[in-house]
Amino acid sequence: MGVNWFLPDFFGTFAGQISLIGVVISTPKKILQISALVLFILCAGVVGYRLLEGWSWFDALYMTVITLATVGYGETHPLSPAGRVFTVFLIFGGMGILLYGVTEMTAFLVEGEMTGFLRRRRMKKKIGRLAHHYILCGWGLKGQHVYDELVRTGRTCVVVEKEPSKIDQLNDQEAYVVEGDSTNDEVLKAAGIARAAGLVTTLPTDKDNLFVVITARGLNPALRIVAKIDDLASKAKFLRSGADAVVSSNLIGGLRLASELVRPDAVNFLDTMLRDNSTLRVEDIKVGPRTGYLNKPLGECKGLNDSRTLVFSMKREGRFVFNPDPETRIQVGDSLVVIGFPENIVSLRRQLDDTDRQ
Repeated sequence: MGVNWFLPDFFGTFAGQISLIGVVISTPKKILQISALVLFILCAGVVGYRLLEGWSWFDALYMTVITLATVGYGETHPLSPAGRVFTVFLIFGGMGILLYGVTEMTAFLVEGEMTGFLRRRRMKKKIGRLAHHYILCGWGLKGQHVYDELVRTGRTCVVVEKEPSKIDQLNDQEAYVVEGDSTNDEVLKAAGIARAAGLVTTLPTDKDNLFVVITARGLNPALRIVAKIDDLASKAKFLRSGADAVVSSNLIGGLRLASELVRPDAVNFLDTMLRDNSTLRVEDIKVGPRTGYLNKPLGECKGLNDSRTLVFSMKREGRFVFNPDPETRIQVGDSLVVIGFPENIVSLRRQLDDTDRQ
């Protein structure tokens, strides 16, 4: 029985097991490294005794195990001088690897990495159950406001962030969070991009935001994508790359300054509406095919145009109609722009069968 046929099967089987462990349970890299080193020294000992002493595979394995474990049972068979030299190096190598493993595992537990690993696994399972949610790339100064608004209006939001300090803050808020680079395909897949309703990217640079747009559009062609831009000249490039809409913080800031100057009361009303968790919101609701109000007048739709929800515009075939007539009949694909309280808008959205959003 030669070594040639044994080595491919032996190493192939164990390599396959290590790979399976890494894929199925997402074992941390340190644990995989330690396992690989222990497996290596074990295989080296078995092969060494087999080649130097001519022992059987079982005797070689048994001798390797008792040598590495330092239990002192004695030699399985008398060792040749070469075998004793090999045993000395095997002991030193094994002790070094075991000491390294104990040190790393202790650090892994003491430094809280195990807690973080288990938390990430639980988070992965939770996000795996989400659908029609929204993905926020970048929890910076602007991203925090996006997140707060989505949560206030009852939307489910998954944040993709790579800075540990920001991730800790998100964990304190019990937010859905994926740790990693937003421009990475696998990270966006972990955030459930294939099942998401929309994505907004607020990374610091236009270059990074553009890369996110391209990546996200390739992963989900039906996704609504909104991107923050700093340079208005890059707007057309973003739209060509797959963004549905772009927002320039500089442009919005300039318009706000002008509005504060000439229409302060209107601005104060909108500010109060956006800052208060329990006050009004302006929303758009798309009419789906399964609504019970199909082809019925707007005035007969329960929850519309009452004291808590008001329709002030309707979009049909690309055109907006301001203050639509109550006799206007509801059709599939209509988009109603309403103002009302968040909980009433959520209820109205369910009635109108808006299956694409939450």
